[in-house]
Amino acid sequence: QVQLVESGGGLVQAGGSLRLSCAGSGSTFGIGRMAWYRLAPGKQRELVAEINTGGRTNYADSVKGRFTISKDSAKIAVYLQMNSLKPEDTAVYYCSVHIFAVDYWGQGIQVTVSS
Repeated sequence: QVQLVESGGGLVQAGGSLRLSCAGSGSTFGIGRMAWYRLAPGKQRELVAEINTGGRTNYADSVKGRFTISKDSAKIAVYLQMNSLKPEDTAVYYCSVHIFAVDYWGQGIQVTVSS
């Protein structure tokens, strides 16, 4: 069983930056896709960014050019650097890691961007 813990969220003014981290316990064997999602009030869950085993990344149109996903292949760790934050980025952010055909999720972390 893999447990994922997010950190780095909080309250920031529009235009500011935050760096989310997601750390997991256990072996890195079998790790596949890693991703960040977000859930805002009244909206559906949205894929924010993903990175595959080869390092290829994909971003939601709404965050392209502002957010950067990265990972540490030596451990279960994925990061989300968020720059030029906007009030519409306010949401609970979740990391997700695919290991041996199972998707593991963190508990979520709040990001609030004030205008």
